[in-house]
Amino acid sequence: MTTKVTMPQMGESVFEGTLTKWLKKAGDFVQRDEPLFEISTDKVDSEIPSPASGILAEILVPEGKTIQINTVVAIINEADAPGVKSEVPVAEEEASVSEPAAAMEKTPSARPSGPVEPAKAEPQPVRQAAPAPAGTEAGGIKIQDIRTSPLVRRLARENNVDLAAVRGTGLEGRITKEDLFAFLAQRSGVSAARQEPAMPAEVVRAEGPGGTPPIQEQAPSPDAATSSAPRFIGESEIVPMSPMRKAIAERMVLSKKTSAHVNTVFEVDMSAVVRLREANKAEFERREGIALTFTPFFAKALIDTVREFPIVNASVSGDSIIYKKPVNLGIAVALETGLIVPVIRDAQLKSFTGLALAIHDAAQRARTKKLKPDDVQNGTISMTNPGSFGSLFNIPIINQPQVAILGVGGIDKRPVVIDDAIAIRSMVCLSLTFDHRVIDGAVADQFMAKLKTRLQSWTQWMD
Repeated sequence: MTTKVTMPQMGESVFEGTLTKWLKKAGDFVQRDEPLFEISTDKVDSEIPSPASGILAEILVPEGKTIQINTVVAIINEADAPGVKSEVPVAEEEASVSEPAAAMEKTPSARPSGPVEPAKAEPQPVRQAAPAPAGTEAGGIKIQDIRTSPLVRRLARENNVDLAAVRGTGLEGRITKEDLFAFLAQRSGVSAARQEPAMPAEVVRAEGPGGTPPIQEQAPSPDAATSSAPRFIGESEIVPMSPMRKAIAERMVLSKKTSAHVNTVFEVDMSAVVRLREANKAEFERREGIALTFTPFFAKALIDTVREFPIVNASVSGDSIIYKKPVNLGIAVALETGLIVPVIRDAQLKSFTGLALAIHDAAQRARTKKLKPDDVQNGTISMTNPGSFGSLFNIPIINQPQVAILGVGGIDKRPVVIDDAIAIRSMVCLSLTFDHRVIDGAVADQFMAKLKTRLQSWTQWMD
């Protein structure tokens, strides 16, 4: 029995996408729901799971090709098809030299359409029927029972890591590359950032606060745009933009041409919030299972202030202003391939804890390529946090068709004058970029003043 793998429709308004990467090659065994290939649309990048278990018999669409939805991209010979042996290793492409040759001699349907690659000489797992321990991790856990990717397994072998000892933070406990490097960092006592500087970091503090020590708890990875250096052959190297990079470029230029960008910057004393977070972060993490970061504080204060100034939660249509009742908060997240802004729908209806969980979930799905196009649409106001990279503040570009975006700088302890005395306070710079077509400077400053007051007077814990 064969299964056709098709290009899925990632949203109502999405009719094509670019197949950017195959995670398996022809002849590999793939399990149902295991990531099979990656696609990129003008809205999101996503991993597409396999619709069935079996041999990836044929790849019909090469990497880098843009195709319409429902296009057949590959053929899978399912495990119960005649001639396909069920004992084919299910872990990944780690069979020994003799196994692929024997499997293809017995199963012509599983033979790759292209030339066979040389087998790897490194030690490999054996068939499931074999009693050798190569198919299991320490503690008796089978390799195929551990949810992860071939890349993570290879890195684990190279670093002598027992994957059974690594805690997975991905979907359904999946072990990600970040989990492996965090484990290596903990084992060696070296920072995870030194182990893997190219890993994407979230722009906001939704997953492990960034920013400037001692307020933040971990330093972020470098910007993805600078973490992957080109390999120069001559004096220059020409690299085509990825679909996401092209979409970002187009939207940023369009936004600058569309909106009359104006900026205002306020300095805010975050000492009360810092003390509140410090007193509650241990209990919060024990109860909710995620770290209590500063992001929910900024997000909650922003949402409550937006309710008092509906003009910042609007959009422009011709000569009309469209006021929007729901506050759909966009949270900017930095990825290895660019920047994406997942949206927290009806954020005004969420409690502090609910908002923290929603932000964490959106950031996780963004990093693991689980976002759908609908997850990044219909935002009404956005927030970005360059402070997680050590920035004092920045001047962000409005995310169309919105009319305002908040930029959050790094939290630093600085000397300030209070009642004619010098004191040390945890300070942050907040910037608001607004569309002067609909928001005047006086209104923008009133909005920021209210936001500042709300943050500085936040002394009571809320669930």
